Amino acid sequence: MTVIPSPAPAVGESAPRRFLRQIAKGERANLVRFASVVTTLGVWEWYGRGVDPVFLSYPTAIVGAVPKMIERGELQAAIASSVEGLAIGLIMAIVFGTLTGLLMGRYRLVDQIFDIQVSALYSTPNVALIPLLILWFGIGLVSKVAIVFLAAFFPIVVNTYSGVRNVSRGLVEIALAEGADEPKVFTKIIMPAALPFIMTGIRLAMPRAVVGIVVAELFTAVTGLGGAIVTYGNAFATDKLFVVIIVLALLGVSLTESLRFLERRLAPWKETERAS
Repeated sequence: MTVIPSPAPAVGESAPRRFLRQIAKGERANLVRFASVVTTLGVWEWYGRGVDPVFLSYPTAIVGAVPKMIERGELQAAIASSVEGLAIGLIMAIVFGTLTGLLMGRYRLVDQIFDIQVSALYSTPNVALIPLLILWFGIGLVSKVAIVFLAAFFPIVVNTYSGVRNVSRGLVEIALAEGADEPKVFTKIIMPAALPFIMTGIRLAMPRAVVGIVVAELFTAVTGLGGAIVTYGNAFATDKLFVVIIVLALLGVSLTESLRFLERRLAPWKETERAS
């Protein structure tokens, strides 16, 4: 009688092989990204050289304009002016937005007091408030900080509020049954559970804050990166104009990536959930 061997039991992939496979996948993804960027720059360079430089510049001309701007101090002064207003407004928005969202989500009375005001101001375009802010605060740093604050504040409030409202009631009831007081419930359960939502709100607020600082500098004091856009645009210095635009893009990307790194540090369990 012929004995047919039974199939070998499936064995899970070993950890070293899985690690190598993930590295290979990551390298392939990075290669695709690199090829995409190089292709984009190549097409831009080829097409831009055939267009009047008043209307469009190209990568090598943009790179060539950077040393001249640095030598004259134009770029450093514009970046420093914009970063100052952006940092102050964004930090204030993170602190007060997180606190407001936590209190509104946890306490019904606070929610009832501020709900309509937050919804109304969140729906109002920030540009519509700029004339009032200029009347109240002038055209200096305070106006820029106020505009950045308003641009970043409300996404943080809304997402923090949603995070608190999504906390499981069972967890809170168990903590209360075990004798935990309100401060412990707030700091040990509410805040950790809402942390991923808070980080998402801050991540959404950062690009809005960058837009806010540019709008503020366009409409108030013509300084910083927003003022540089106006100056170079009026002078038809398209290469320098593109330098400012690229700096703004890099600023937004660096802020977002820094926050993602911080999120992985503060909420590592969320990254594990995504991986699974």
